Amino acid sequence: MDDRDPLLAAYLERRAELVRYFRVRLRSEEAAEDLVQDIYLKISGRPPEDIGNPAAYLYRLGTNLMLDRIKQARRAGQRDAAWRDVHTSATGGEDISQTPPADEALAARQRLNQIIDMVNELPPPVREAFRLHKLEGLSHAETAAAMKISRSSVEKHIMASLKRILTKVGR
Repeated sequence: MDDRDPLLAAYLERRAELVRYFRVRLRSEEAAEDLVQDIYLKISGRPPEDIGNPAAYLYRLGTNLMLDRIKQARRAGQRDAAWRDVHTSATGGEDISQTPPADEALAARQRLNQIIDMVNELPPPVREAFRLHKLEGLSHAETAAAMKISRSSVEKHIMASLKRILTKVGR
């Protein structure tokens, strides 16, 4: 007696067919592979149930996922167009570039390297408090608990690190 899930078995038998079917509709091998993987994620890990026609179910599930993706892409396009319209009209018809000029990018990279060097020069407890709070996003209380020190000590460490960074790098 085969105790495999009939839906999962149908998926495994028809995976290549599903990819071909959705590749034609999506006009992309990668998109079809992603969609068929999403079908697998939807059907795996759930308790087996009696589905009259597993193949039809798989194609219907894939079609629904495909339509959801198309709707999401359309909404994202509309959202991006609306954002561009607002920001283009705010600049007098000039489109805003998302890429900073090369000199600004270089200056920012140099400044970031200075900050990294400064953080690496901090005493270990101050550096750890800075990392947990500023980079990991922990609150002062969470940082204090993680480091097994008082919240007041964390606040002092953070203030000390920020003062040293501002002194060396500036604003």
